[in-house]
Amino acid sequence: MMAQPSNAPESPPVSVISPQFIVPYQFNIIVYSFSIGNFVITDMNHRILIMVKPCDTTLHSQRLLFDTNETSIALLREKSMSAHDRWNVFRGESNADSDMIFSTVSSHMIQFKTHLNVFLANKASRKDKFDFKIKGSWSKRNCTIYMGDSSTIIAQMHKNDGNHTLFKDKFTVTIYPNVDYSFVVALIAIVDAMENPISSGVVEAAGGGVGGAAGEAVGSFVV
Repeated sequence: MMAQPSNAPESPPVSVISPQFIVPYQFNIIVYSFSIGNFVITDMNHRILIMVKPCDTTLHSQRLLFDTNETSIALLREKSMSAHDRWNVFRGESNADSDMIFSTVSSHMIQFKTHLNVFLANKASRKDKFDFKIKGSWSKRNCTIYMGDSSTIIAQMHKNDGNHTLFKDKFTVTIYPNVDYSFVVALIAIVDAMENPISSGVVEAAGGGVGGAAGEAVGSFVV
């Protein structure tokens, strides 16, 4: 992990999902993608921090974030029949409006690059100003997450080159100081779900823990 210089100004905490996922210094996480919708997120010492699995239903595309104790952190759910590819994020495994944390909306109905606006659940109207945005190129793994409509970066993706045998993709994300990294992981999982939807025939195989090759490979990480 890369510590902040001692003379660096302390930034206010960005706590969206939970303050338990905030650390006071800048550090990198590694995102391992094993199959569509299945991720393992580790620190640079390969200790597992968060995992993601698909849990689609007949009506909704969904992803579930959970920790190493298999405790559910957040449910990511696509809103059906949404013109702007809206996703809602809820606490635990709930999908009740009272448990909604934030939502993401594509800035344009047709996009060639990633550009999502993020609204916290306390917004009275979608006409309110968005709280965060994610922009860049998902295919090149160089998306950046900003505070509101500003140039203040809270996280940034970096592509890892090379061949991977146990997983289909691997990239690094720099988490800035005092930023909720579970929130960053949720945004990454949403963008991946938008870019790589799961066909109905894969849904059953994806359930029940980290599926397929991911389940076999998790043992190689330090918990």
